Amino acid sequence: MAPTDDAPEAQRHRDASQIFQTAYVDQAYTRRGIGIALYGELFAKLRDQSIHAVIAGISFPNPASVSLHERLGFRKVAHFSEVGFKLDRWVDVGYWQTMLSSA
Repeated sequence: MAPTDDAPEAQRHRDASQIFQTAYVDQAYTRRGIGIALYGELFAKLRDQSIHAVIAGISFPNPASVSLHERLGFRKVAHFSEVGFKLDRWVDVGYWQTMLSSA
């Protein structure tokens, strides 16, 4: 799991209180609670750093990732058509967001 600061929108709009992140769990290890455990650790570290907002990018279709993020309190805030290129084809990308603090 790592922040994705290379995204142009992240560089233009990001400040010290938000983070764009991406996590990948190998298909062979899904449905074992690894994603929830990773996010638990990540959220604890980000709260210690006073990060307010976490934004996750999900390329479509990916119902397992959508389900995981929504289970963790993320909500869909954007949908972009054919802006990602994956496996030799253009794919839609959605952004999900959650807040770690209320202030």
